[in-house]
Amino acid sequence: MQRPRRNSPAAPPRRYAGAVSMWVAAFTLLAGVALPAAHPAETGNISAARLFSRHDEPLQSFRCYRRMHAWAERMGQEAWLDAWTELKGGAFRYTVVSERGSDSVRTKVLHAILDRETDAVNGGEAGRGELTPDNYEFGAAGVDGDGSRYVSLRPKRKDVMLVDGRMVLSADGSDLVRVEGRLSKNPSFWTTLVKVVRHYARVGGVRVPTAVESVAKVRFAGTAQLEMFYDYETVNGRPVSLAAR
Repeated sequence: MQRPRRNSPAAPPRRYAGAVSMWVAAFTLLAGVALPAAHPAETGNISAARLFSRHDEPLQSFRCYRRMHAWAERMGQEAWLDAWTELKGGAFRYTVVSERGSDSVRTKVLHAILDRETDAVNGGEAGRGELTPDNYEFGAAGVDGDGSRYVSLRPKRKDVMLVDGRMVLSADGSDLVRVEGRLSKNPSFWTTLVKVVRHYARVGGVRVPTAVESVAKVRFAGTAQLEMFYDYETVNGRPVSLAAR
């Protein structure tokens, strides 16, 4: 008697049946709330100290249009979600504008990320991911081929909100361009590696996150990817010009 094909499209492998819930765990803690500290810090590193010595206006409120996309090629799962996100009076909330694609990915990844961000901000956890001496050791500085400066980052503890990697600065070393590396702690047993890049820029004179890209290796499910883009309407109560956006 011929054994049924395990990889038949009509009968996907049993190990994939719950794989969606496994790989989505890689991204539910990648809320875009880990803003760099906006106050001076004793870093022990000249490049980092110069960055933090600026007396920047802190990000206190915003209204932002968020575009989100997540997919896992091996599983054929993909979804998109657009939402208005708002920080006001210390409280974060979001309103979904449109969504399409896999129900599982939309619910368990994209909605879950926004829910986690809501919990992190409203629960006072955002400070766990800030670029401060409480969270990181600032290591060796260097210069990339394009002239950008960077400072290595070593988390002081294993935490899903901390990145083991580096922060990339502008050519003059005065501003933050991005943070990149791998999460210092995997979100779950099912995720073996999560690489993340968080992009920053000044909008209305205030440093804000502008994009997040992440790639995770998930047991039995292969590679899963996520990208988020931010389009600000207001920052600290002030309208942002179209040119600035």
